[in-house]
Amino acid sequence: MKKIQIAIDGPAGSGKSTVAKEIAERLEILYLDTGAMYRAVTHMVLSQGQSVGDSEVLKRVVDQMRLELTPNHVYVNGHDVSEAIRTPNVSQNVSFVAMDAYVREKMVELQQKIAGDQSVVMDGRDIATHVLPNADFKFFLVASSEERAKRRQSELSKKGYDIPIETLIDEIDKRDRLDSEREVSPLRQADDAIRVDTTEMTIEEVINFILERIGTDLL
Repeated sequence: MKKIQIAIDGPAGSGKSTVAKEIAERLEILYLDTGAMYRAVTHMVLSQGQSVGDSEVLKRVVDQMRLELTPNHVYVNGHDVSEAIRTPNVSQNVSFVAMDAYVREKMVELQQKIAGDQSVVMDGRDIATHVLPNADFKFFLVASSEERAKRRQSELSKKGYDIPIETLIDEIDKRDRLDSEREVSPLRQADDAIRVDTTEMTIEEVINFILERIGTDLL
């Protein structure tokens, strides 16, 4: 298969990470979870008792951290933080970290470097518009706030967290506003991206839809 870049963007809970990972597995190419990168920074800041709104703290953390990603794990300075970065506290604060210009600059540099010489499926908020603007395939996944909150609630329940659906809807709506209104690389659909409403779709249906659009000529 020739080298390809697949960008999958969308708001929190739209299913993009689950779909992107499965697409990468089926095509046997690299999957890069960019959201995990920002979550890793957020986790580091919070674990140090620092403010996610302090740009100097964020710069220091980013400059000092060694970030490694595998298909199933995230490592920071040699420590596996795969579960730690998925806690509600990190989820509630990651958008503030992602708004920081320096953090985004460094994360995007790393993302582009990783995608530079190999096929990749990358998901996030600004992949098609900023990180990989020349990606071969671009998709923008959406879903209703209620559906995304249900998915998040189910995910958290499996990890032992019991959070009311109303709280999760409020958090998702707030995060959407933060991601869409930030000055640096805001969440928006690329003009040439295919919009996919996953509200009434199963994960398998979304995967098949995307694979059909990619086509078999690349395989």
